[in-house]
Amino acid sequence: MRTFDLIGAGALLAAGIVGSAFALDAKDSRSVVTASPPASTLANNQTSIQAFQAGTALLKSGDTDKAVTALRYAAEQGHPLAQWKLGRMYADGDGVKRDHVQAFQFFSRIANEQAEMSPWTQQSRFVANAYVSLGHYYLTGIPNSQVQRDVSRAYGLISYAASYFGDADAQYLLARLYLEGTGAPKDARQGVRWLGLAANKGQHQAQALLGRMLFHGEGVPKQRSRGLMWLSLGRDAAAGAEDGWIVQSYEDAQARATEDERTSADTLAKNWIKSERTH
Repeated sequence: MRTFDLIGAGALLAAGIVGSAFALDAKDSRSVVTASPPASTLANNQTSIQAFQAGTALLKSGDTDKAVTALRYAAEQGHPLAQWKLGRMYADGDGVKRDHVQAFQFFSRIANEQAEMSPWTQQSRFVANAYVSLGHYYLTGIPNSQVQRDVSRAYGLISYAASYFGDADAQYLLARLYLEGTGAPKDARQGVRWLGLAANKGQHQAQALLGRMLFHGEGVPKQRSRGLMWLSLGRDAAAGAEDGWIVQSYEDAQARATEDERTSADTLAKNWIKSERTH
């Protein structure tokens, strides 16, 4: 199985210009590029907050062109949510023509300027997503651009988002890198550790992969009931064609499980859900 066969690319896409040489120490792994997106201007003296608010309101009303102008103004003033929103719009082709280069530029600004944002703030999840998006691009490279595949850089970005920000998507991706030896030495123990952290935060892909490994004893001691429990939780949150492997893995395990294992897995799942609701 290839590294990102199981990952929904639409949720992670971003693209852009090449960064400086990348070292895997704590400081350098936070730095991506120094260039910024093309400049835009607004014919008034709005603050970045006002421009961001105007841009989001214009998006809701369907006036995308004016919304992008307002969001660009806010982004140029250093508003991280405006930068992130534009990055996602260009990455996904949401209301604008898909442009991975511009998306990568916006995500890069966030990574450069917000690396030390407190992980306890509400905005930190957007910063973490920018790191994950950049990491994904370095794992694949961007066709017809300066961004080449660089798994070491990808590892550094994803690892930082997973460890500093505690981002569940980053933790799942980091687990995959360890399990498959991409950008880091192959290490099943580390991979399972990061899968467990992500799964306990409700990351459904991590739940499903951890469940499959436990049920079949893939690199870990076999725990069929607990594996089926994680698979059922992942299956319940699965959505779209990209999660077809989750549904298939669950159905396969369900067919192979004994009645006692199914009953035990159901009890474990109910207890896990109950404990999550009390947190």
